Amino acid sequence: KVRTTVSRKAVAAGDRVNRQFVAERPDQLWVADFTYVSTWQGVVYVAFIIDVFAGYIVGWRVSSSMETTFVLDALEQALWARRPSGTVHHSDKGSQYVSLAYTQRLKEAGLLASTGSTGDSYDNAMAESINGLYKAEVIHRKSWKNRKRRLSTVWQILKFLRE
Repeated sequence: KVRTTVSRKAVAAGDRVNRQFVAERPDQLWVADFTYVSTWQGVVYVAFIIDVFAGYIVGWRVSSSMETTFVLDALEQALWARRPSGTVHHSDKGSQYVSLAYTQRLKEAGLLASTGSTGDSYDNAMAESINGLYKAEVIHRKSWKNRKRRLSTVWQILKFLRE
């Protein structure tokens, strides 16, 4: 199993969401998470940022590495597409999301960081459900020979989820 939490205590934002995944307008609340999929060539990671108001994926990225730059790229895509201000950005306490680079970028963009508790998927349930849907509808239906094929399928599922 892939581990994304840090062994030392990282300074993480408090929980502004408290499992209330409700928004009254677009870009009021975003949830973020990533998942991994095994291929014959190794592991592939897929990050999603979802606007809670419409359940719309506003940013995503695929990578063969789970370094912070991977989730930062998904964030940059969401920021470019939506240009939000005052948006609450909620995630788990994975090392990528509580990293200095990520939290600084949230602050620079005017987003309010929020994190759930460690090891409790209910604290990021909406993002986890998108990961689950993605795996159930796409990933577990076949084996994945390579990363290139995986990327083309990501495009297909994103089209499906955005319709």
